[in-house]
Amino acid sequence: MAKARSAPDLWMILSILLILSIGLVMVYSASAVLSFNEFGDAFYYVKRQLLFAVLGVAAMFVTMNTDYWVWKKASKPALLVCFLLLLLVLIPGIGVVRGGARSWLGISSLGIQPSEFMKLAMVVFLAKLLSERQEQISTFAKGLLPPLAIMGTAFGLIMLQPDLGTGTVMVGASLLVIYAAGARIRHLGSLALLGVAGLVGLILAAPYRLQRITAFLDPWQDPLGAGYQSIQSLYAIGPGGLVGLGLGMSRQKYNYLPEPQTDFIFSIVAEELGFIGGAAVIVLFLILVWRGMRAAIMAPDTFGSLLAVGITGIIAVQVLINIGVVIGMMPVTGITLPLISYGGSSLTLLLTALGILLNISRYSR
Repeated sequence: MAKARSAPDLWMILSILLILSIGLVMVYSASAVLSFNEFGDAFYYVKRQLLFAVLGVAAMFVTMNTDYWVWKKASKPALLVCFLLLLLVLIPGIGVVRGGARSWLGISSLGIQPSEFMKLAMVVFLAKLLSERQEQISTFAKGLLPPLAIMGTAFGLIMLQPDLGTGTVMVGASLLVIYAAGARIRHLGSLALLGVAGLVGLILAAPYRLQRITAFLDPWQDPLGAGYQSIQSLYAIGPGGLVGLGLGMSRQKYNYLPEPQTDFIFSIVAEELGFIGGAAVIVLFLILVWRGMRAAIMAPDTFGSLLAVGITGIIAVQVLINIGVVIGMMPVTGITLPLISYGGSSLTLLLTALGILLNISRYSR
């Protein structure tokens, strides 16, 4: 394949950098009180976020200038490594428990989350597999079942941690790749019904998940327990009104809204910047998804097209779930807002993936 013949998508670069910049400002605003109370340093979280953002932007520019088809060769080894890490993280003494899930590898506050790496490795592998077997995707046994079995195995390992949120994002992005490859709607529809039944089983198997569902339906039934986060999130969004209380003026970050710099950072955005600020963030994400899908449509080969769909799908599914949770439209799942929430290694990994997407955009037909 010839070298890249054009500049990367400027709209995509601008939207990424703007979202990232807003994220840095909001991580500081949302975490300053918590940082000072816990570490005596109001800048503790934002300094770490800035470090990973710089590393991520550097990685993004490397992958943006690395021809994307090299990931096709690396897809199988990367997937196997991710499966190995998902097995290692389940071993007591090796995997680190945070937030009730054994989903981290590392020491103290430094670590990686293998399930985050699996999201990217899975869409890269599926893009390679389905681009080579596209003529078989319309058949269930030979075309659809193998990728679903691989995806299902990864989801099962992630659920053993357990981490339903990350597993859901991986499955959602993977299904978008499978659909874009030409899978039949009736096959996917039948599997969706089985998936709903399985999801109900997972919810019933863990009391805390059932509590989240009941809290989603009526959080005021348990305002100090399962419904607490949802109620405090709405208490943040409501007073924000049209223009917000002003940057840095959030009330909910004063130990009312748990972990305001991560899962519920959009609540602080809406509280401080109002409807206008929240809508602006959503518009930037819509631009990013639009340009990502445009890169997929204009890619010169099937692998590049499916890979662009997968990376864009990770962003779109994660944004949809996070904002849905924050505004009370979905149960609490523990999903962060891409590029905005405090994220560490996951932020660097996401920017690396966006660099791959930018490289694909350089080959637009």
